[in-house]
This record gives sequence, C-alpha cells and structure tokens, in this order.
Amino acid sequence: MNTMITLHINHQTVQVAPGISVAAALAICELQLNSQVTRLSVTGQARAPLCGMGVCQECRVTIDGQAHQLACQTLCINDMQIFTGELA
Repeated sequence: MNTMITLHINHQTVQVAPGISVAAALAICELQLNSQVTRLSVTGQARAPLCGMGVCQECRVTIDGQAHQLACQTLCINDMQIFTGELA
C-alpha cells in the first residue's frame, strides 16, 4: 500500500500519491486548493507544461530553493518545497 506524501506548494501543504511528477502534482493540487498554482510569465500570463518532456521549458519552477527546475521531469519527494513564482 502506498502512503501519500506531503508537498508544500507556494506555502500551502498538500498530499499527493508517490511516484508522480511535480507537473502532475501541480495540476492535481490546483483543483484541491481551488487556486492557480502554475507559474506566471513576466507579463503575468499563466504558464503550464506543454510538451511534458522538458523541451518547451514552460513548466519551470523553484524546487527546494533551486530555480528553473523542470516540473515535468522531476518526481515528487516527501516534504518538497515548490514555488511557482519568485522565490519568497
């Protein structure tokens, strides 16, 4: 039996199933949190994964303090800190 893991997305705590990508967790948690968790472009437009294989770079987020990580290519780890905007 798989237990849920805890993520912290934009200072909000959520639970997701292990083995999913950060991009999938963001999509799931956007529904759970009822708020936008995708990153914003410099012009303020919502950005989200497009290709799902790391080529488009649209899914870049800050993970555990490291900016410009590809959410579609990163698996979730318990207690991961994810920021979709500027690192606070």
